[in-house]
Amino acid sequence: MMRPLLAAAGALAALALAAPQAQAACSELPLERTFLPWHDLAFYQEAPDSGFEAGGSWTLAGDAAVVDGNQPYFAGSKSLELPPGASATTAPICVTVEHPTIRFFARNTGSTLAPLTVTVQFKTLLGLPAELPVGEIVGGAQWQPTAPLLLLGNLLSNEVRFRFTPAPGSEWQIDDVYVDPYSKG
Repeated sequence: MMRPLLAAAGALAALALAAPQAQAACSELPLERTFLPWHDLAFYQEAPDSGFEAGGSWTLAGDAAVVDGNQPYFAGSKSLELPPGASATTAPICVTVEHPTIRFFARNTGSTLAPLTVTVQFKTLLGLPAELPVGEIVGGAQWQPTAPLLLLGNLLSNEVRFRFTPAPGSEWQIDDVYVDPYSKG
C-alpha cells in the first residue's frame, strides 16, 4: 500500500520538475516566528481562519465542529473538534515551492496511538484534482505544536487545501494552522 503512494508522489514530483511552472505569485501575508518558543526559527503565515474564530471558511464533514476552547499558547476561544469519522478541509491556501511545511497545534484525548492524517489537495498541471499524504501525527491529551510536515502538492499548484482526518479511536482537536512560506531558519 505504501509503495504505490510513494511511486505516485515521486511521479508527480518528477512531472512538476520537468514541466514549466505556470504558478501565479501568492500575495504576501504577514509573517511571524510563530513557533519560536519551541525553537523553530522559521517564519510562518496563518492559514485562512486557522484559529476558527471567524467560523465558516473550512469544509467540515462527519461530526467535525468548531467548539469552545483554544490551545493555551495564543489568544482565541475556539478550536476544531475532529472525532472519528469526521474530516475538515481548509479554505484554499496560496503556496509555492517556497512553502515547504505546514504546522499547527493539536491534542488527542482518545487513543494516543490513533493518528491524525493530513493530506494536501491540489490540481495537477493538467487541471486534474489530486490528493497526496502530507503526514500522520500522534499526540496526547495536552495541546502541543506538531512537528513541521513537508508538502509535495505545492510543487504542482499554487492553490492547495489541507484535509485533516482522524483515525478510529481518536478524539482530535486542532487549532492555529500555519504554513512556512520561506523555510527561513
